[in-house]
Amino acid sequence: MKTEHARHKTGKPGGTLPEEDVDICKMQGHWLLAKMGKKVLRPGGLELTRQMLEALDIGENDEVVEFAPGLGVTARITLGKNPARYTAIEREEAAADQVRKYLHGENQTCRIGLAEQTGLPDESATVVYGEAMLTMHSDAKKREVIGEAARILKPGGRYGIHEVGIIPDDIDDAFKREIKKELSRSIHISAVPVTMDEWKALLENEGFEVNVIVTEPFHLLEPKRIVQDEGLPGALRFAGNILRNKEARSVILAMKSVFRKYRANLSGMSMIAVKQGK
Repeated sequence: MKTEHARHKTGKPGGTLPEEDVDICKMQGHWLLAKMGKKVLRPGGLELTRQMLEALDIGENDEVVEFAPGLGVTARITLGKNPARYTAIEREEAAADQVRKYLHGENQTCRIGLAEQTGLPDESATVVYGEAMLTMHSDAKKREVIGEAARILKPGGRYGIHEVGIIPDDIDDAFKREIKKELSRSIHISAVPVTMDEWKALLENEGFEVNVIVTEPFHLLEPKRIVQDEGLPGALRFAGNILRNKEARSVILAMKSVFRKYRANLSGMSMIAVKQGK
């Protein structure tokens, strides 16, 4: 899940967001949190995003593709590294409009499209990354997205993911299904996290070699993480918006309850993989 500050219809911080007109009780969890003013919605927080980008080692010669940039939190950091080319693939027009505010020149673009079918040329990128989007797809769709990353990357290109991992690797299958079911129910969108071994296998089966694995606790709605990600003023605004909206408060507290219930078995994780071949 990801997004960034915009302005929602109440006139409070938060432009138009995807699902702006959807009933609060039915909104996808990440867009509800965005509506309440939360900027950073990554499983391992902004710190894990920064670690992923550091491991990707983006430089001025890189041609970067970002899958599902949301409203541009990571895009802004990446653009600060002055890559030779930056292309975002975003399915939501409202989100794409926000990302485009940060783009300048013909080598920085945000296209409407799907991560599994970008329309970009073969071997046209040196770096591809995506955050909190594979978790929301079935394993078959995960393979399609990872396969597309492999297709558009040059040999030796780097692929970074930042997703939700289930731990430990030998977790009981029935319990794993329970976690997925409860997560999906609480955030109003399919959630299909997998174990660390399964994430690694998904990447390897599409021709990648995983060489970096980093984890952070899945503390998305814990006060300490909120302050770390949003800063104290942002955290206070987020809390104030929730307090003033009874429906949103009820939904978000239910989400938080599920996150806490399974916190021993959920982790924010990032993997960096290199495309094999010549």
